[in-house]
Amino acid sequence: MIRMFSHHFQLNSIQLTALNAVCLSLLAFFGYLLFYPAIGAALVSSFSGVVAMGLATITLFVRFSYDSTASTIVNRRILVLGVGRDAAMVKEALENTRVRGVSVVGFYAIDADQSVDAALPSNKILPPSTSIGDVARQLNVSEIVLAMRERRGGTLPLTDLLNCKLQGIKVTDLSSFFEQYHSKVRIDLLRESWFIFGDGFRQHKTRIFVKRAFDIVASSVLLIMSLPIMLLAAIAIKLESAGPVIYRQERVGLGGKPFDVLKFRSMRADAEKDGKPQWAQAGDARVTTVGRLMRLTRIDELPQLITVLAGNMSLVGPRPERPYFVEQLVEQIPFYGARHSVKPGVTGWAQVRHHYGASVEDSSDKLQYDLYYVKNHTLFFDILVLFYSVRVVLLAQGSR
Repeated sequence: MIRMFSHHFQLNSIQLTALNAVCLSLLAFFGYLLFYPAIGAALVSSFSGVVAMGLATITLFVRFSYDSTASTIVNRRILVLGVGRDAAMVKEALENTRVRGVSVVGFYAIDADQSVDAALPSNKILPPSTSIGDVARQLNVSEIVLAMRERRGGTLPLTDLLNCKLQGIKVTDLSSFFEQYHSKVRIDLLRESWFIFGDGFRQHKTRIFVKRAFDIVASSVLLIMSLPIMLLAAIAIKLESAGPVIYRQERVGLGGKPFDVLKFRSMRADAEKDGKPQWAQAGDARVTTVGRLMRLTRIDELPQLITVLAGNMSLVGPRPERPYFVEQLVEQIPFYGARHSVKPGVTGWAQVRHHYGASVEDSSDKLQYDLYYVKNHTLFFDILVLFYSVRVVLLAQGSR
């Protein structure tokens, strides 16, 4: 039904994600009422108000987005400026995107001597014999993407691009392209100037206050709802193996300051008996039977709601890492420290868009989504991530 709805209204990937998340969240909510009727009856009035507000917000967003983006996203015709490796990367990214109505009309060669990437279709290579402005008009182009990092064999035609922009054609660089169409920030394309002069990264007092108020209200409701599950989890952990039920682990938080995160113990008490931190691996032998079930359902994360109430974490944000790993990642991954400009979260954009990270390469990939969140986070974005997190839990995605 959702696919039919999205096809009829030509929704983009974020809008479709919102609708999917709402439906799955409602299923989870009614499932809770079914298995815990007494508690559900007591909470239904307050929780239904939260759900209603979320539904209203998402409905208005979908409606507004449809009205405002129908002419800019649907049937968007893109001219790629460049014929090299970056142009091929743009082609591949657009082929893999779920945004409907976007098509590449051609790849414009700045210089006739430029080498053409083998992945580009030869029938769409446009020689520089015709100006960019004339090509844009002839092909009814609505956006020009600059795939020109290499820029060998020619210079960027600034005058032509300015004229195109003054005629209403959008001009997008590679960083903005990936941010717009893939909801992530490509760190291999970033420069310090992008952080300094780009939009976003606003941390004004109103936004901080609204985010904190939402965290307190939502985490309080979730904590009350999850008390029966947490009690059963604590009993199961104690019965299965010796050791603490809840353990503290140092993580890096806002501003790079360390704090202790609370989690249900899902591994053996001697999981790191040599004292050296280790990445959790798929099928990790250190995980107990009860711990494997908790990790699958994310029950082991529930005590972090207490950490949220204490103010060290937010419900949504980049997942906090241990200081041992952060020291390595800051040295090996550019701009990794930027994720510490907001509070870490119980869940995050990287968690719902990327698989579990257990290496430097995975951390680099996840950073692209974390930076997108840091740059664009709003209350609605937080609600969207929370709704989408329900799908991750229901489908047991990314657990180890």
